[in-house]
Amino acid sequence: MAPLDLSDDDAKLLKLISEGSKPAFDVLYTKYWKQVYNAAYKRVNDIERAQDIAQDVFVQLWVRASKSPIENLPAYLLIAARNGVFKYMEKESRYAALPDTVHEIESHLGRADANVLHDEFLKAFNELIDTLPTQQRIIFNLRFYEGLSSQQIADQLEISPKTVRNQMGKALATLRKSLFLLHVLLYFYQQG
Repeated sequence: MAPLDLSDDDAKLLKLISEGSKPAFDVLYTKYWKQVYNAAYKRVNDIERAQDIAQDVFVQLWVRASKSPIENLPAYLLIAARNGVFKYMEKESRYAALPDTVHEIESHLGRADANVLHDEFLKAFNELIDTLPTQQRIIFNLRFYEGLSSQQIADQLEISPKTVRNQMGKALATLRKSLFLLHVLLYFYQQG
């Protein structure tokens, strides 16, 4: 077999990895390490954390490649990096996930009040989505309610995938700020 290099097809390398090929894994690692690291770093802004997240992504790749096929490796790696960042942020309590917030509400206010507050929270969240600029709102809805990938959204809206990612990033930043404020308000409501 010819030596493996960065120009080899991802599908070929993934097949070899699924068969336990360490050299194929090393080629993909070298090919995509910086991209995965940068995706994590731009969100956590911490070199060591970004390295840890990137390392975890490649461990997951090694494990997953033997279990199920990966059709779009760059997309898989970026999604895995993003999910790794979310796990890190949740672990470090840098944001409160919606289910955690709902659980806190239920435990402090009782089930009946929590259901009403939960409904109000979802109503406020949907109203917040409606306040996003048109393109951000459309992209957000296509991604999270219809489950389309960045490429599918780009194709549908006839824009570049980079524009989709940029607009999604802006929408999520707006939503995060507002959800953080809502979480703070809920905290003070619980204390009152």
